[in-house]
Amino acid sequence: MYCQRLAVPLARSIIAQRAPLALRAEGALAARCLHTSVARKDIDSAAKYIGAGAATVGVAGSGAGIGNVFGALVIGYARNPSLKQQLFSYAILGFALSEAMGLFCLTMAFMILFAL
Repeated sequence: MYCQRLAVPLARSIIAQRAPLALRAEGALAARCLHTSVARKDIDSAAKYIGAGAATVGVAGSGAGIGNVFGALVIGYARNPSLKQQLFSYAILGFALSEAMGLFCLTMAFMILFAL
């Protein structure tokens, strides 16, 4: 197995030396065309999709945070209805911060997807 790996490139180089110049140029061009760039591009795109998927996990955390904020608003209003306005302004602040973190995660996902 190892001998075959070593012998094939050696045989190709010997044949390339004996071939006329025009055939060597075509062979060199064909060898360059058969490069592994397609496989590398597939791996890069797969890594982009995996990274973007991992970055969107934060959106689930944002949804859970928003649920916690408004759940706490309902519980706080049920315990003390006179603080309705103050509790609501705190809830809006918590909602905005949580939503901003979710949007930040989505922005990072799009940056990963569309970078290079």
